[in-house]
Amino acid sequence: MANRILAHEGVVDSYGHVSVRDPVRNDRFLLSRSVSPEQVQTDDVLTFDTRGEPVEATETALYSERVIHAAIYRDRPDVHAVVHGHAQEVLPFTVTDVRLRPVLHVAAIIGADIPVWDMRDAFGDTDLLVTTMDQANDLSARLAQNRVVLMRGHGFTATGISLEHVVRTSYYLKVNARLQREALALGTVTFLTQGEVDAAIARMGSMRATPRVWRNWAIRCGAGHLFSQEVTP
Repeated sequence: MANRILAHEGVVDSYGHVSVRDPVRNDRFLLSRSVSPEQVQTDDVLTFDTRGEPVEATETALYSERVIHAAIYRDRPDVHAVVHGHAQEVLPFTVTDVRLRPVLHVAAIIGADIPVWDMRDAFGDTDLLVTTMDQANDLSARLAQNRVVLMRGHGFTATGISLEHVVRTSYYLKVNARLQREALALGTVTFLTQGEVDAAIARMGSMRATPRVWRNWAIRCGAGHLFSQEVTP
């Protein structure tokens, strides 16, 4: 359902992916095999360890950037879901010195501090894909305790306390990026203050604010029938 929603809402393209921590074993996570998000089926979902390796041997193709999820789950016990995507609205903020900051109250969920990770700083010229644990560890360190990290010339990685939470964070990251660019074209932007972000997160960042929008998104993308299969840690 998360894959379908993210694809339908334009948050991920054919190369994005979403994972959730195993609700039974904290040292494992669930992630699809290498399939475009819009096409993911229940049988595509596999279990991985914190090295990014499948728990059960498989010959199927796997996401090369699954190590992103592995490193974050290892470093952040508070994180229960991760999204990696390439939303075009976000990309300009990864390659300029303009910081992406919350301008919309429901987008406060993205957090007030959104760092940008430049792979070149530690690894020189690469293809910008995060395919080794060393690279993933460096990305996770840049994320630190924040909710989102932008990736220069690549995209973003978002975290959440649940699958539903990270989908909402990723969606409003895209929305906020678009609105901030539109506002900058008009003139000086008044961003949310830290106090406003904290207050908005306390209300809109809670799980109480999730069910209505989650169910609406699921029905809108034709995945409402999957409610009986929901995984919520």
